[in-house]
Amino acid sequence: MSLRHRIRMAIGATAIAVIALAAPSAEAGETDPVASFYKGKTVQLVVGYSTGGGYDMYARLLARYMGRHIPGNPLVVPQNMPGAGSLRAVGYLYNAAPKDGTVMGIFSRGAAFAPLLDAKVPIQFDATKLNWLGSATDEVSVCGFWHTAGIKTWKDMLSKPSVLGGTGAGSDTDVYAHTIEHVFHAPFKLVTGFAGSGDVVLAFERGETQGRCGWSWSSLMARNKVEYDRGDIVLVVQLGLRKHEALANVPLITELAPDAKTEAALELIFSRQSMARPFAMPPGVPPERLAAMRQAFNETMKDPELLAEAAKLELEIHPVDGASLDALVKRLYASPPEVVAMAREALGDQNAPDK
Repeated sequence: MSLRHRIRMAIGATAIAVIALAAPSAEAGETDPVASFYKGKTVQLVVGYSTGGGYDMYARLLARYMGRHIPGNPLVVPQNMPGAGSLRAVGYLYNAAPKDGTVMGIFSRGAAFAPLLDAKVPIQFDATKLNWLGSATDEVSVCGFWHTAGIKTWKDMLSKPSVLGGTGAGSDTDVYAHTIEHVFHAPFKLVTGFAGSGDVVLAFERGETQGRCGWSWSSLMARNKVEYDRGDIVLVVQLGLRKHEALANVPLITELAPDAKTEAALELIFSRQSMARPFAMPPGVPPERLAAMRQAFNETMKDPELLAEAAKLELEIHPVDGASLDALVKRLYASPPEVVAMAREALGDQNAPDK
């Protein structure tokens, strides 16, 4: 072989090597299988309620931004599936939805604990096996009274008869009022069946009732801040697992429990506040896709454009990550039988899903 020929062969081999380094190999294109899976796909976001409500608003807000944070940038499309207080949507996620990572859902904050607290739940599922993505907020609720009720403290609430308004069995307004009445012997008379939370507030402004429990602090600030600021609305107790930073002087319900067993039962009942707007995926989703979706949810909750739109819509964003929800659900389902029994007794028939 001539010298010239050997030089040509060496130059050719070098060129091939350079091209091979510059161009991605078939294996390199497969380094992100999650992105490859989601690219060009649609992720279904099942909403357990009809359009226009709070859960639907959070779902549609998330859907507008989450796709940009999921590898492969799929389209996220909300689909309303109301029924049985959102348990229909939970049943679909758990029992029927594809388990490949293309379906997620949002449903009632209390749905996760319905099988634990009510043996008559019509939809069978195991909340500890759902794949929790996170919650958009961990709302704190309150008991609030109109200023003419003469109830300004927790002690007043336990000693003075009052009429509370509610929106129906299974709703926070009824569940929480019934719990406080049962556990602390508060002299409540609950008038329930109001069409919505706005009607409950209007009723005590008119003097038909005197207050309400299960009032989300974010909703109060969004709709009745003027009345609160001028002292027309008096807050007596916070309902949840944490105090809101704006309500340092308002006692937390779990701090008022007479003993550890009662405190544990109250924690079980009010734990729904820690997952106020929960998003989850079916069991069996491949781990790498679940991890990517959890990361995408966390990044979406920090998206500047989402936060700006949430502020305009007056939707509170105080996110809880999926791992925290998963740990909370597992811990509460491991509650001692006597604590579960106490919680069930406190709730009575109030933990039935909304009709």
